[in-house]
Amino acid sequence: MPHPADHALDRPALLAALRARAARLSPGGAALPVGENLHLCAAIDQGLPGGGLARAALHEILAADPGEAAGFCALLLARAGGSVLWIASEPAAWPPGLSRFGLSPADLVLVQAPRVEDAIWAMEEGLRCPGISGALLAMPEADPESVRRLQLAAESGGGIGLLLRREGEAEGASAALTRWRVGALAGSGGAANDLGDPRWRLDLLRSRGGRPQSWQVVWRGAAERLELDAGAEQDLAAPPVRASRRRSR
Repeated sequence: MPHPADHALDRPALLAALRARAARLSPGGAALPVGENLHLCAAIDQGLPGGGLARAALHEILAADPGEAAGFCALLLARAGGSVLWIASEPAAWPPGLSRFGLSPADLVLVQAPRVEDAIWAMEEGLRCPGISGALLAMPEADPESVRRLQLAAESGGGIGLLLRREGEAEGASAALTRWRVGALAGSGGAANDLGDPRWRLDLLRSRGGRPQSWQVVWRGAAERLELDAGAEQDLAAPPVRASRRRSR
């Protein structure tokens, strides 16, 4: 079995890739959106402070199976506009699958970082880079101090950061601006390679300046539109709190 050191992130190569993306913004290049919140759908936007999901901020995405939330994360990154990073310990993203959520493979920079320290470093560098509009880190082992650093990096660079974690890995207070729980509804996997229109239950568990809420939504891939699931009874009350699952040691 290969030693973990054999898979250390090539940091100079990633820095070069980030510089190349930033160079696209040099004279004549289109500027990335700044300050404007990401819009999901009218009903959700109305429930968020500022009328949408804030840029220049870190947002936690929890899921019992992180793969079920991949599509939702992809559509958020797509709406950020421009180049985005997808960082994971192993190859977990399939660019053609993510494209059905509006995320162009040409805008996607995949980063494989098995070591936690490399993954956190890559996320920080990406969020601080002016050529990156959004970055996702699929990494359960992010400690509170690392989360705080990522929030500061997002504030510095102006992009949106997504921290995708398995439900039960994130507990207590967090420097992230919001915390969401995403679950695929019956008959819809919600993953990037599932067929049909994905349907999710979105629980806003925590929002600085807002309140917990829940929505059931469907992604209309043909129209690239997120909307409330007309066939589901919407529950806008506070989402249920589930008992944390402790891993055996």
